[in-house]
Amino acid sequence: MQLHTGVAVHPPSARPAVPGPNAATQPVREAPPRWVERVRTDPVYSLITVAVDVLYASAAVALAQWFSDAVGELAMWSWIFVPIVVAILATRTMYRERLNHRFLDDFEPVETSIALSALATLMVLLLVVPPPDPGETVESYLRPGELVLHIWVGAAILIPAVRLIRSMINRYLRRRFHVGSPVLIVGSGPVVNQLISRMRQVPDYGLWPAGVLDHVRPQDAELLDLPYLGSVDDLESAARATRAEELIIASTPLPDEQLAHTAQLARQLGLRVRVVPRLMDAVGAHARVEHLGGIPLMELCHVDPKGWQFAVKHALGRTIAGLGLLLISPLFLGLALLVKISSPGPVFFRQQRIGRDGVVFDCLKFRSMRPLDSAKAGFELQAGAAPGGVEGDDRRTGVGKFMRKTSLDELPQLLNVLRGDMALVGPRPERPEFVDLFEMRVRRYGERHRVKAGITGWAQVHGLRGQTSIADRAEFDNYYIENWSLILDLKILALTVLAVLKSAED
Repeated sequence: MQLHTGVAVHPPSARPAVPGPNAATQPVREAPPRWVERVRTDPVYSLITVAVDVLYASAAVALAQWFSDAVGELAMWSWIFVPIVVAILATRTMYRERLNHRFLDDFEPVETSIALSALATLMVLLLVVPPPDPGETVESYLRPGELVLHIWVGAAILIPAVRLIRSMINRYLRRRFHVGSPVLIVGSGPVVNQLISRMRQVPDYGLWPAGVLDHVRPQDAELLDLPYLGSVDDLESAARATRAEELIIASTPLPDEQLAHTAQLARQLGLRVRVVPRLMDAVGAHARVEHLGGIPLMELCHVDPKGWQFAVKHALGRTIAGLGLLLISPLFLGLALLVKISSPGPVFFRQQRIGRDGVVFDCLKFRSMRPLDSAKAGFELQAGAAPGGVEGDDRRTGVGKFMRKTSLDELPQLLNVLRGDMALVGPRPERPEFVDLFEMRVRRYGERHRVKAGITGWAQVHGLRGQTSIADRAEFDNYYIENWSLILDLKILALTVLAVLKSAED
């Protein structure tokens, strides 16, 4: 079927690989199996997740009863743990499919829900299970607390484990088959371009751009080969033609009344509606919606990089860095020795970088290269990419290649953390000459310097390392700053460990 521009619109099960900004490097995705298309819809996905949780919560109760030799009323009433844990998980919105949701996002709320469910089950057992008979010995009486402890331990292992397996399967299907919901986008301009690019680059979001609607046709550079399907008045025909399941309303000069009508129509057609806030740079993950009468008000939460929370973060980081250096001192000294004997030159490579508030400091690494040959000193930065990786002639030593592959060359930056120049987690620091260039060319790049630079960061754990898009890095770094929490730092550290282990296996 063709609409407006003559660009063919394909159903989800037969859509081809759409050329994007890196079309030459984008693999052709296989069509997903039919059963995958059936179970990925939100209601079915939620029902399957509930059923799996019920199954493994029941397994935890059964194992606890077998291990404890529980019988009678105590065994019967212990099954109440299953509906309690499912109900608490539901109140924590753990059965709603979300964009790019990771196992680490589930771990804390799942474990907390299991603990609360175990406590609630214990209260029920204490209330309804009669105490031991006067003639019954204490040794033969199974206390409710013992049984609940076994249920808690079993559920705390089984339920997160199966969610981890589900997460791995979900990511595999999205990456191999590009499984996702077809999405219509309303709007034009850079935000629409950014939405299209991000959906294509990161299949983990589970979204596939199907077409654009707006009152005028956006420029070809904004569409990235996506079909223009007409104005918002054509929403119904466009939704049927593309089999769209979601609608994203981005920046557009259309009046609010017309956009509200479009959103209502989309919901009537069965589409899930998402809206890009007009103040998108100021809206963080902790923003919440309240109502003044019938008027929704979005409260924008503020993160103060100069506040006491960041002071705690930095003090904790310096403590961890000191303990870490003490624990890895044999490895640290061994690598220093290998660097020294691998080639002439100092053990540490020092390079000026920009830290918080534009302060220049010397960033330390283990030297991984031989001295520079002046005849091969030329290097030209790729347009739109950050410096990094191997620049120009490859001068890495044997031990240097190993350290870079495993990120061990970054270990001396723990000394930077101890000195207060850096933090464990934060935006990666850049060289002064490139900072001046990027601040002129990249939107919001300078705002990264509100916090201390980090050994690892939100951008790095999302694959933005080496010579990758500096605009994408700025986007992820500013997201990190505006949504900072100690939990987010712990998540980034965990993802960093996984990324290093995966890199070492490749």
